[in-house]
Amino acid sequence: MAAIHSAALGSARRTGVRRCALGLLLCLAAGCPSFQQAPNTIWGTAGYVAVGQEKIYVHDRGRGPALLLIHGYGAAHDTWLPLLSELERDHRVLAVDLPGFGRSDKYAGDYSPSGLADKLFQVLDQKGIKEAQLIAHSWGTSIALAMALQQPARVKSLTLISAWVYEDQLPPFLLWARAPWVGEILYTLFYKERIDDRMSLTFYEPDRFATPETVDAVRRTLARPGAVAAALAAARGQRLRLLEARYRTLIHPTLLIWGRQDRVSRLHYAQRLVGELRDARLVVLERCGHVPMFEQTWQVLRALREFLPRVSLAAAPPPAPAPRPSSLPSPGVPR
Repeated sequence: MAAIHSAALGSARRTGVRRCALGLLLCLAAGCPSFQQAPNTIWGTAGYVAVGQEKIYVHDRGRGPALLLIHGYGAAHDTWLPLLSELERDHRVLAVDLPGFGRSDKYAGDYSPSGLADKLFQVLDQKGIKEAQLIAHSWGTSIALAMALQQPARVKSLTLISAWVYEDQLPPFLLWARAPWVGEILYTLFYKERIDDRMSLTFYEPDRFATPETVDAVRRTLARPGAVAAALAAARGQRLRLLEARYRTLIHPTLLIWGRQDRVSRLHYAQRLVGELRDARLVVLERCGHVPMFEQTWQVLRALREFLPRVSLAAAPPPAPAPRPSSLPSPGVPR
């Protein structure tokens, strides 16, 4: 019996090795994810901030107290387009393309929430902004929380929309991607596939928002040099258990905005988070999925208008003039 068991175990191991070897060959044949190798010249130089060798794109408009807007996974600053014109009436709004996403450079580096938080503080430094109110969506909320934990005096408030901040929220795909070569195989073969189906899960009414034009815009984004490698690095950086044990220490005024029908970040995570933060309130929007900025724009603006005046904040220095970019809104790629 022991001999039979040993033989079966050996056969299973050989099968597993063959499958891994096949996957590796497929990955190599398809081209494993690689980071950007040359400077990005597609959009010129306007609107960029240099952080080390990286150029980070920042939409910087308006005057008044500073708002830093942080997009979610697979998205870019145009996630915020439905809100920008209203927020810029009485705030200086900085909507970034995080390193590795959108128009920003996609070089190798630290894509953990803490690593990206450090980059955003450097952006604020170069913009002459000492303190800001943070508005973040999905995965970007983990970066906002990391900023509040790193330099709490520079963060005046937090608005967390459809937050993605717990290890329990990570699906198997992202957990498997942590393994060497497994992540490269998964992201080479599957990350750019079935974008339309994945985006449909994002919205309560997908026919209104997951349009062919939006899906095509996401595909173009993922085709940019370094985009898939950066997405994989960001997935591997989501070690959220390192952060979540410290959420209870935060004392910042916090607004949580959630869609009741969110299938990406379920509502019970909102209830968990509002119970852990010391000064937090939750606004739940009906007929709304994972991207309230698109699905319930005016309700989001109303919640922000009621919340932001709670925080007294000196006006940030005005931005240098720059042309407004034209781009298609892209809510990001759900996992």
